[in-house]
Amino acid sequence: MKTIEELNKIREDALGKMNLRKESQGIRVVVGMATCGISAGARPVLTALLEEVNKRKLEHVTVSQTGCIGLCRLEPIVEVYEPGKEKVTYVDMTATKARRVVLEHIVNGNVVNEYTIGAYQK
Repeated sequence: MKTIEELNKIREDALGKMNLRKESQGIRVVVGMATCGISAGARPVLTALLEEVNKRKLEHVTVSQTGCIGLCRLEPIVEVYEPGKEKVTYVDMTATKARRVVLEHIVNGNVVNEYTIGAYQK
């Protein structure tokens, strides 16, 4: 970086990326990727979610990762946030379950109740 123009360009690019994250109006899928989640198998779950979303070309869906969600014994955990709806928390996830969640919940709009935290604690 040698000029103020280059610095301004870097700044604008960074602000644009932050705004994309902030203003996302689609579905947001978050995978707990703290040590507890990773050791319980969250990496294959994250990979399966990304592959399914990309395969189905779901441009309105953002898959991201977070740290500890706070329920280590229920890891891997996936949370689905849809605008105007309550968050859905899926627990004890696997790659196979993650693919089903994409198909049934994200594509078809039907929560996979047997994978949710409410069903798990019954």
